[in-house]
Amino acid sequence: MTPGAAPTVSVVVPTRDRPELLREAVTAIRAQDYPGVIEVVVVYDQSTPDPTLADEDPGRPVRVLANDRSAGLSGARNCGILATTGELVAFCDDDDRWLPGKLAAQVTELAAHPDAEFVSCGIQVSYDGTTTDRVLDRDTVPLAALLRDRMTELHPSTFLIRRAALVDGFGLVDEEIPGSYAEDYEFLLRAARSAPLRNLRTPYVLVRWHKRSYFAQRWDTISTALQWLLARYPEFATEPAGEARVAGQIAFAQAAAGHRRGALRWARHTLARNPKEPRAYLAIAVASRAVRPDTVLRTLHRRGRGI
Repeated sequence: MTPGAAPTVSVVVPTRDRPELLREAVTAIRAQDYPGVIEVVVVYDQSTPDPTLADEDPGRPVRVLANDRSAGLSGARNCGILATTGELVAFCDDDDRWLPGKLAAQVTELAAHPDAEFVSCGIQVSYDGTTTDRVLDRDTVPLAALLRDRMTELHPSTFLIRRAALVDGFGLVDEEIPGSYAEDYEFLLRAARSAPLRNLRTPYVLVRWHKRSYFAQRWDTISTALQWLLARYPEFATEPAGEARVAGQIAFAQAAAGHRRGALRWARHTLARNPKEPRAYLAIAVASRAVRPDTVLRTLHRRGRGI
C-alpha cells in the first residue's frame, strides 16, 4: 500500500471514566504503521471531556467530543461516526488496545474486496491474568452463520467499515436497544444482511474483560434486550440452534436476576429448539441455586468465553 493510495481512517473511541486505559487505547491507535491519515474521534459519554487529549497533528489528529445523542454506547458511537471525515470508520473501546499491523492488514483486505463493506479480525482476550487467543476460522461471515453463532471473535474493537455503508447503507448503531446491550450483535446482523463480512484470521486486538463491567449486574436489562433482538430478527426462526442460543442467554439472565419461573420457561423454550444447548442447563442450575451466576461467568471468562 502506497501513501497516496491509503484512505483516511477515522477511529471512534467512546469513553466513560477510564482515563488511563483511554490514553493507552489512543496511543496504540496512533502508533499503527499505516501510511494514511488516522483520525481519532474520542466521544465522552456521561462524563466530562478531557480537552488535553486533542491533537492537531495532520497525520494523527485527535478530536474530543461530548456525546450529544442518546446516553450510552450506541449514541456515543453514532455521535463519533457522524463527526468523522475518513473514507473508512473503525471502532475501538476505551479499554481495548490495537496490536501492531491491525489497520494496514484490514485496509488491504477491503481494497482487495471492493464489494465488501466490513472487515473484522481475531482478538486476544485478557481476563484475570490470563490471555487467550480467539480467532474465527473463516474468511467470510454471511448472515446465516451469525444467526447460528454470535462469534465473540467479531468484537467491536476489530470493526473497520466503509463510511458510506454507515451513513447511506445498512445504517448507524441502533439506539433503541434496551440499555444498549447486544447493540454490537444487532449491528453485525444488519451489516451481514447487506453484504457478507470479511474476516482476518489473526488476533490484532487485545480485549480486556473486567470482573466488573457496566452490565455485570444488569440481568433484567440483558433479558429485555435479547427478547427485543429475537423480535427484531424473525430470521432466527430459520436457525433453531441460533434461536436456542439467544433463548438460553435469556433464561440464564432471568435465573441470575432471581426470576425462577421466567428462567424455567425460557429454558424449556431453549431445549425445544435445541436439546443440546448448554445455556439452558446452566440457567436451570442457577435457578435451582445449585451454582451462582458469577461463578459460571468467572469460569467462562478464564477460558476467554462468555455466556
